[in-house]
Amino acid sequence: MSETARFIDGDTEFEFDRVVASDGQIGYDASGFLNETGNLFLDPAFVNTASCDSRITYIDGDNGVLRYRGYPIEQLATHSTYLETAYLVIYGDLPSAAELKTFEERIRRSTLIDERMRDLFRCFPRRSHPMPVLAAGVMALSTFSEKSAGIEPDQVENATDRLIAKMPTLAAFSYKNSVGQPTLYPDNSLSYIENFIRMSFGFPTEAYEFNDEITRALEVLLILHVDHEQNCSTSTVRMVGSSGANLYSAVSAGTNALSGPKHGGANQAVIEMLQGIRDSGMSTREFVSQVKDHKSNVKLMGFGHRIYKNYDPRAAIIKEHADNILKLHSGRQDLLEIAQELEETAMSDDYFRERKLYPNVDFYSGLIYEAMGFPVNMFTVLFAIGRLPGWIAHYREQLATSNKIWRPRQIYTGEQERAYRPVDLRP
Repeated sequence: MSETARFIDGDTEFEFDRVVASDGQIGYDASGFLNETGNLFLDPAFVNTASCDSRITYIDGDNGVLRYRGYPIEQLATHSTYLETAYLVIYGDLPSAAELKTFEERIRRSTLIDERMRDLFRCFPRRSHPMPVLAAGVMALSTFSEKSAGIEPDQVENATDRLIAKMPTLAAFSYKNSVGQPTLYPDNSLSYIENFIRMSFGFPTEAYEFNDEITRALEVLLILHVDHEQNCSTSTVRMVGSSGANLYSAVSAGTNALSGPKHGGANQAVIEMLQGIRDSGMSTREFVSQVKDHKSNVKLMGFGHRIYKNYDPRAAIIKEHADNILKLHSGRQDLLEIAQELEETAMSDDYFRERKLYPNVDFYSGLIYEAMGFPVNMFTVLFAIGRLPGWIAHYREQLATSNKIWRPRQIYTGEQERAYRPVDLRP
């Protein structure tokens, strides 16, 4: 196969160098195309454009493959912990026992936030949505540590520890503010996941009793969300990082990008869809028929994915935990039954199989989160905690491999030059 590809448009020619991937699609380097031809490619929503090369995550959407640093997601979800997976994604390799112990200790000793930040949370209105409160908290962290507010390697390393350690604290504070309950300090005798659960659901007046099944299920859900290539929020983190902004600014921007319903809010839409099916009394077969007729504007939420054209491997793992967790919340067992029946109905229909519409990670995750006790407005916050190591890894990779600021181009389709006319002379 040729090492180049050629573009020809009349007298204009351009040769693209091939960029060979270690796995997946090859690329064609178009970085000199504008300078040499004076023209651009138009690629709305960057569907066909690779904005970077990366060593972090590999996805094969046709075959339902997801790997972090080469490790299949199925193995990590079964055997790893969230902090071990975070270490892998950020530093490139699974840690030794000594490295993991040191990393966990660094995180454990950084979970507290400054007392003045507690005052910041008190300034937000009661019942505020926890997602913008979390984003504000992440941004505010940069003002409390000069040692981590820049882009030098030691500053980025310090910010990495502080963000991973304090994100659950900020998230729990955001949640407690939204429900009008007192906040709790972290308890560093607990595991990372236990600490977050206790700060979210515990009270200062009594000990918190853990359910091991819930603790492990939440850890698995966070592992499944650690990274997913160049999604909207991750690309936002890399773009902000390309400007030379510090890690806090980039992660806060990523958090805001994740808050959009098209990105982080899909599992809430699944809950609302299942509730609608239940409350209407219709069968899943009737609902699927409405989805297919395109007349009633009914959508099948939690199915299909921009990348996966097969069963989302994360959804398969989540499904294994759904039965056991929802038994703890009898009020949602009916929704699980509807979800399972809906999946079976859709997957037995050629309409969905031909269009490669399979359940994605959001189809069951919202049910599990709610069964754990989290309200729907916390779903994106949980997503942000899970995605944090991926954001950090991409920020660090962007910083280490490129000094160019991201600056997409556009094709201008507006008015040509016009002369200004005073207001009294305009028609």
